[in-house]
Amino acid sequence: MTAPAEAAAEGALPEFPMRRACPFSPPAAYTELRENEPVSRAQLKVNGKPTWLVTRHDLYKKLLGDARVSANLKLPGYPLQVPVPDEILQSVPLTFLSMDPPDHTVQRRMLAPEFSVRRMRELRARVQELVDEQIDEMLAKGCDSPVDLVTALALPVPSLVICELLGVPYEDHARFEQWAWAIMNHEVSDEDRGMAHYELDRYVDGLVTAKESEPGDDMISRLIAFNRETPAVEHSDIASMSKLMLVTGHETTANMIALGVLALLEHPDQLAAVREDPGLMPGAVEELLRLFSISDAGTARVALEDIELGDVTIRAGDGILPLNNAANHDEQVFPDADRLDVRREARSHVAFGYGVHQCVGQNLARMELDVVYSTLLRRIPTLRLATPADELRFKDDAIVWGLYELPVTW
Repeated sequence: MTAPAEAAAEGALPEFPMRRACPFSPPAAYTELRENEPVSRAQLKVNGKPTWLVTRHDLYKKLLGDARVSANLKLPGYPLQVPVPDEILQSVPLTFLSMDPPDHTVQRRMLAPEFSVRRMRELRARVQELVDEQIDEMLAKGCDSPVDLVTALALPVPSLVICELLGVPYEDHARFEQWAWAIMNHEVSDEDRGMAHYELDRYVDGLVTAKESEPGDDMISRLIAFNRETPAVEHSDIASMSKLMLVTGHETTANMIALGVLALLEHPDQLAAVREDPGLMPGAVEELLRLFSISDAGTARVALEDIELGDVTIRAGDGILPLNNAANHDEQVFPDADRLDVRREARSHVAFGYGVHQCVGQNLARMELDVVYSTLLRRIPTLRLATPADELRFKDDAIVWGLYELPVTW
């Protein structure tokens, strides 16, 4: 195979990330790559560096299940998708998402009980209350003019939920939502992104420090208490875990709420099916997660050794992007993959990643989406778009895909 430096010099590599032409389908190039060159080279738009793309479902899982790849974003070959000066990158502590075992294993074991299936069953009633409160406010305002579902429901619900879980004051939500946006947006300047990281780190560190002396009934306090009984991590590690949960715990779910509602409203036959049979909703959640696969960034890896994948040799030090959105549209696994089918058996999707780094909060996301979709469709049965879908603004400038607004009426 062509060596990375030689391939880059050839200047023939496609740029990554690639833009979606249709909201309900991955970039068109993913299909061609998956069928003809499922392990292929691309050039990162952010810095021109070459990286490998993995687009087939079986190869995606094989790669992410291989202990010879690292999630450490400080390694030279790591395929970053937002520009971060190396001096800043090397100075910040790794988050749990970017750690390898055994450090990753220690922190995952601390977090996993907070997101167990049992814990989500206990939490569901409170999530239902929060969803109903937001919909009550929507209905109270009336439908004389369109309502933006993103600001009225999609963003507040997961922000409220993660604030209660972590013990973060919800009145601070506008601040951490803005910091999260700056951190995950391609278009933000290095200076503004660095400032967002700094402000968010300082904010979360203050929260953890306060809870060390005055604990509450929340996740951060329980992590602190557990670590005192069984010392495993430092204060900075608990702050880092909390920061990651705060950012990822609201941004990803908020995007999926808006996109899922859009998809159902744009596919009236599928909308009718889940209305007629509410028992289809858990499966519909899985199908919507598969269909949109909103981020191809969280599974970035670096090869620690030479790895044979398919008929390709990935060299030690090479960056690799196993693409969720490509794997989840593999026709060998999901026939007619670009079609929304709420009756599809979609649990083999990889929207939450795969292997030891699979999303620790996936049970929470599933439960929130189920409650929001079910409640919204039941309580506002005449809900419809107030703006044509082709006029909506999508987050093509961010590493987590979604909608900026979703105007609706009823």
